Order: sequence, then C-alpha cells, then structure tokens
Amino acid sequence: MASRPEQFNRSWDAIVVGSGASGGVAALTLAEQGARVLVVEAGPDLSEGEAFGNEPANMWRRLTGITSGRHRRQAQHPGFWKTNPRLYADEQLHPYEHPPQRPFLWTRGLQVGGRSLTWGGITLRLSDEDFAGVCVDGEVTDWPIRLSDLAEHYGALESMLGVYGARDNLAHLPDGEMKVALPLTEAETCFAGEVRQQLGYEVIQSRGFAPHDPDRDGAWPRSSSRGSTLPQAMATGRVDLLSDHMVERLVMAADGATATGVIAVNQQDGSREVYKSALIVLCSSTIQSVAVLLRSSEQYQSGGFVDPSGRLGTRLMDHVSTSQFFSLPGGAPKPQMPLSGAGSFFLPFGRHLDGVDFEGGYGLWGGISRFDPPNWLMRQQNRTIGFLIGHGEVLPRASNQVSLSDKVDRWGIAIPHIDCCWSKNELAMTAHMRRTIAACIQAAGGQAQPIQDLFRLPLIEPFLKGAVALSDQAAPPGYYIHELGGAPMGNCEQTSVVDERNRLWRVRNVLVVDGACWPTSAWQSPTLTMMAVTRRACLTAVNSLVE
Repeated sequence: MASRPEQFNRSWDAIVVGSGASGGVAALTLAEQGARVLVVEAGPDLSEGEAFGNEPANMWRRLTGITSGRHRRQAQHPGFWKTNPRLYADEQLHPYEHPPQRPFLWTRGLQVGGRSLTWGGITLRLSDEDFAGVCVDGEVTDWPIRLSDLAEHYGALESMLGVYGARDNLAHLPDGEMKVALPLTEAETCFAGEVRQQLGYEVIQSRGFAPHDPDRDGAWPRSSSRGSTLPQAMATGRVDLLSDHMVERLVMAADGATATGVIAVNQQDGSREVYKSALIVLCSSTIQSVAVLLRSSEQYQSGGFVDPSGRLGTRLMDHVSTSQFFSLPGGAPKPQMPLSGAGSFFLPFGRHLDGVDFEGGYGLWGGISRFDPPNWLMRQQNRTIGFLIGHGEVLPRASNQVSLSDKVDRWGIAIPHIDCCWSKNELAMTAHMRRTIAACIQAAGGQAQPIQDLFRLPLIEPFLKGAVALSDQAAPPGYYIHELGGAPMGNCEQTSVVDERNRLWRVRNVLVVDGACWPTSAWQSPTLTMMAVTRRACLTAVNSLVE
C-alpha cells in the first residue's frame, strides 16, 4: 500500500500523522474533498500474513517478546495473547519512562493501520451529559462542542462502517445509525434477565463491529483503517502513504504562527527529512501526538510554537478498569457466537449511580459463552464461562502529565516521560465496580473465579502470576488503552491547547484530532468519537485548502 519517497510528487495540501482509526478518517475526509494528502506512519506496511501471523508461531513470538524485554509491559494486556505480537511496538526500540512507583502501561501499534488492527470494535456515542464535563478541584472542565455538533459525523461513520446495535432510548447513551443488533447468547439472555429482575440494572446489547469474516469483509477487519477508510482514501488517487517514518516535530515558520511541514525520521537508517504542506493533522495516538507537540513547542526548542494555556502535556487520562471471570452452571452450546464489539453486552450506568462517593461514571462490559475452549482445557466440566470488565471515567488532573525525558531513542528523538496515577476518586470508583460486578454474578447464580481455576493454560500460566488483569485492584493507567488528554480542546486559549475546531490556538493550520484533544474522558469507548471529531475538524479545515 505504501509508496517510496522517490515516487512522490511532493505537492500536498495536507499531512496526516498516523494511519490508525483517526488517521484513516482524516485521509479519506480530506481526499474526498479534493485535497492532496500525505499520510506518515511510524511503523512498517505489513502484509496480511505478516500482520496476523498464525499459531503456534504467534505464541512463540509472545514468549520470546516477553523474555527478551521487547513486550514486557504490553504483555499485561489480554489482547496481546490473542493477536500477533508483531502488532505491538518493540519496547526496546521505542522506549518511554515513568516514575518507578507510578507505572504506566503504554500499548502502541506501530504499523500501517496502527492500533485499529487490535481494536475491540466497540462504538458508543457520547451524550450531552458527557460533553458537559466534570468539576475538578473547583474548576469545571467541559467540551466546547455538544452532541449536535457530532451527530452528523457519528451517523456518517456508523453507516459507512456498518456497525451493529439496538435502539435503547437511553439519554446518556445516544442511539446510532446501526444495523440490527447481534443476538445475545442464551447464557447472556438469562444473565440479563436475572440482573434486571433482581437488581433493576439495564443490560443492553453492545454496539460495534461483528466478528471479522474474510469472505464478507476481505483480508483486513472492517474495524481497522486498513479494512475501511485507508483503502477508500488511497482509491481517490490523491493520497500518498509513507511508512516507517516517525514524525519528530513540526517545522515552524519564522513568525511562529504557521507550521510549514514536519520532520520525519526514517526508522530504517535514522535519516531525517522535511515534508511540507499547508495543513498538518496530528492523529498518531494521544501520547505520541502530545510528544510531537512538546518537541515542537517553545518550551523545548527555539522558535517553537507558543501554548498560552501552559497545559500542553497535562491532564492525561485513561479509563480506570477492573475485571472478573466467572462461571455459570451448564455447558456452553456449540457452535458459540464469537466475542466482538457487537457480540457482547453492556451495563451502561454512566453517571446514573445512586449514593456513590466519587465523581464520574462507569459501565460494565461483558460476554458469556463466547470463548470456551475445548473440554480438555476446561478445569470444570458443565460450566459456562463469562467475564465482566468495568471501565470508568477518569478526572482530568493537572498532576497527570506527559513531558519529554532527557533520554533519547536510537535515532536521537526525545522520549516521553509519563507521570500518571489514580486518585482516591478512581480507587473509590473501582471499589464500587467490584461490588456491582459481584452483585451481578450472584444475581445470575454464578461463581466468581480466577482464570487459573477455570482453564488449563499451558505455557501461559507462569506469566499470569502478578498479572494486573487478574488483580482485584485497579489496573495501572494505560492498561485499558484508552489514553486521552494532554492537548484539550476548549473555548479560550487560557484553558485549552486547541480551539473548538481542533486547531492549535496560535498555529491554526495544525489540527489535533485524536484522543489528545479530549478535555474529559467520559466512560465510553472513545474510538468512534475520535473518528467523528476527526471528520468534523477535517471537513472544516479542507474548505480553506481547496477553495
């Protein structure tokens, strides 16, 4: 898919940094409006076989990645054990720092398609309740937009991507333009009925993508940019794709009010080259985009851009989470319906929780009878296996931040230093999640159990000792891979880094459209909203490019 630099005509209206979920939408939106676009991706352009691999080769790669240190942190996430570890960045080639007592588990997907290749595919809209924000230490932090600003873009993306979900008529979780919801499993239907009857909790079918079907979708999952937006963008004939080049920083004009291009570092030989355009769109993932901005600011280089708010890099967020496996009486029917973004369920509490001692809201995501292994791997016969995962809203605190370390990577790029920890608010929310999860399992007649008591896991069991996913405490920040913030959008330059159209306040031709621009975290899975924000910002910006 990618082109070689010598093939470029080097006449671009826009440069899109990153090729994941937001990058694909940015490239497609700009190209469809007539702009010439260069997409710059830090990782390689993998074939389908290279990206997905096969078993047992993938298991061998996982074990060697852990023992060598290339994937020691990212192996804490369950997704690492389901996919080809090649889709997770090499931690030795791409280091970062955090304080020893405040771990941050940063998961990166450095390849064409980015982390969309490992995305779970859940598509939940935010509501006006979420956009209204939160109060932290006496200061209200809200969004400069509301649902009405994104509704058109949500709908366009849902229709184009072909996502599934029901119409639940919940004010705090707006319905979308979706295909008919995928059915629950028999065990999930029973679970939902008992939880509704005994506890009065709402249980809904999840919204998102169906399991990948190569016959229907092609080689690449539709939930990935490679299976949807990127090939459509490339088909316009107006998009060039440069892989294996990491953007180090923006190139600023002498007046400091305009970015003229980016400096990209070739990951094969470390050489640097300037690529120029009239518009720069940053969508390389939250922390990476913040790092690019920090390296481009006056704080770190002479002639860099000015951030009047002084908030660049601050108020980093992720969703706080905790999980629990459980079993129910009775074996799972075969064949099962695989787990997917749409093939699962939610208890969408949001902020509608009574008598809580914390700010913000959360939801519980779950699945039952979606992944039971062969009988010989089951430690208990005639039991059906399920899980519940809480993910909750995290408050934007100034102390949680990304800065640049004095250390550099192999090519001399200053690496991120991430200092982030949970406050009493998040810990109180996690305790409430645990109580709610326990009540739901009990109501359904289930038994909460650790995964080691449910499955025989050859080769994996030694790595489960101390795994954060199996703890009854909150997993460290970064674990849920929903990092947000660091360059928030807002209504004035004193309290935000970008404006309501995602433009840097004093460098209006630079857009920040990925999770970095989020002022608050809400509780919903953020990817669909990132994509909608991207579409809106790019449609506005492109008008001035093609007039």
